[in-house]
Amino acid sequence: MRHVIDQAVAWQRSGTRFAMATVLRTWGSAPHAPGASMLVSEGGRIVGSVSGGCVEAAVCAIAEEVLAGAAPTVERWGVGDEDAFAVGLTCGGTIEVLIREVGPEVPLGRVAADMAAGVPVALVTPLDGGALAVGGGTVTGSLGDPEVDRAGVLAAEGMLGRAASGLVTSGNAEVDGTVCVPERELLVQSFAPRPRLLIFGAAEFARPLASIGAALGHRVTVCDARPAFAAPERFPGADEVVTDRPERWLRTQEDLVDQGTAVIVLTHDHRFDVPVLALALRGRAGYVGAMGSRRTHQDRLERLRAAGATEADIARLRSPVGLDLGGRGPEETAVSIMAEIIAVRRGGTGLPLTFRTGPVHTV
Repeated sequence: MRHVIDQAVAWQRSGTRFAMATVLRTWGSAPHAPGASMLVSEGGRIVGSVSGGCVEAAVCAIAEEVLAGAAPTVERWGVGDEDAFAVGLTCGGTIEVLIREVGPEVPLGRVAADMAAGVPVALVTPLDGGALAVGGGTVTGSLGDPEVDRAGVLAAEGMLGRAASGLVTSGNAEVDGTVCVPERELLVQSFAPRPRLLIFGAAEFARPLASIGAALGHRVTVCDARPAFAAPERFPGADEVVTDRPERWLRTQEDLVDQGTAVIVLTHDHRFDVPVLALALRGRAGYVGAMGSRRTHQDRLERLRAAGATEADIARLRSPVGLDLGGRGPEETAVSIMAEIIAVRRGGTGLPLTFRTGPVHTV
C-alpha cells in the first residue's frame, strides 16, 4: 500500500485527477483484505490492485465514469453474480469496493509522511465524502462537522490499535431520546509501520534475504561486527547496515522490537550467535531464526542453555531456519526463510495448497 499512497500524493501535488478504488468488505476467498486500494488516473494509468487481477478491468471502467462526473459508488462482485465470469472473479469469493474521486482535500500527504516516519496512522473516509488522517494524537482534515469528526477519530483509534482496516459504523443514533451524532458508515484504512527484519551476519546469504525482505515490505537492517562485511553497497535492499556486535546493537533497539519483528541470525559463529539469540528469544520478536546444520543447532542449544535461556525461550527458536523447499544457494534459501516468516506471521501451514481443502484465502 505504501507505493499506492506515495503515487496518490504525487498526483495530488501535480494536479492530476484520479479515482481510488478501495476494498470495503470481503466474503469467502478474496485475494486482498479490506483497505487494499487501486488508483486510476485521468490518463488511464493504474497503480495497485483490489482483487489480484480478477475485477480490475471492471473497476477501471467505473473509475473512468466517476472521473467523468458520476457519483462515488459501491460495487460488489462475486462468483454467484451473473457478471462474475464476465469480470473475472471466478475464485469463489465476493468483494465490495468503493470507487470515488480523490481531491486535494484528502490528507494523503499526512498519511505518506507518517508512514515514512514509521508512525501508525489511519485514513478515515465516509462513503459520501470528506476525510480524516488520525494518528499520534493529532488529526488532519475534516468530515464536515466537529461532532462527526470526533466520532470518526474514536472509530479510527479503535481500528488503528488493532492495525485493522474496514467499514465501521460511528456515532450514536439516539441518546436519552435525543439524536446525538447520526450513525454513519466510515471506511478506516490503518497504516502501521513496516515490520522489521533484523539480519545478523553480513554473509552472502544475507544479500538476497535483505532484498526479498524489502520487496515484501519490511524495514531491513543488516548488522555485523566486521567492518569489511558490513558494507552498505553489498546490501542495496537494506534500509540500514550497521557495524556493531549483534547483541550490543539489538539491546539498543529493544523498545522498537515487537510481534511483527523477525530476527535472523546468519553468523555461523557461536561467539556472535549465542549472545544475540539469547537476547532475542527473551524479547518480543514474533520470529527468531538461526541458520545452521542440525549438528550446529544442537551445539547452539547447549550453549544457549548455558547462557541462561529457558526451555520456553528455546522453544521459540526456528532452527534450522526456513521451510523445506529443497532449495540450494543464497537466493533459494532466502525464499525459504521468508516463506517461513510469512507462514508464522499469517498463521499458515506451509503445506502445498494442492493438498488442502476450503478457501485459498480466509477472512
